[in-house]
Amino acid sequence: MSVTAASFEVLGEPTRLRIVEQLRPGERSVGSLVSSLGVCQPGVSRHLRILHEAGFVRVRAEGQRRLYSLRRQPFHDLDSWLQDYRDLVEARLSRIERLVGSEPSESPSPKRTPRGG
Repeated sequence: MSVTAASFEVLGEPTRLRIVEQLRPGERSVGSLVSSLGVCQPGVSRHLRILHEAGFVRVRAEGQRRLYSLRRQPFHDLDSWLQDYRDLVEARLSRIERLVGSEPSESPSPKRTPRGG
């Protein structure tokens, strides 16, 4: 499985994606994530372990607490991969715009005919 496919598999799980969204503003503790997600602590810890092993999050110990934050590089890698598809879509949209802009209108304005005449 490619790195990109593995990344999508990791991020495609709804709870992990919600964790990533919760971490976007900054570092959070496991307890904070548990209370905001409504998922039990072992479940959150399991998803964080998977995200950590895939390289999406980093963990920092502060006493007994573990604080998690996002790592930028895996998201940059995904963005680079997506750029090829963005370019493809934009090229196709540009061709469509040129075609639509170069064709005459298909519904010509109706000619007025005098009534009763």
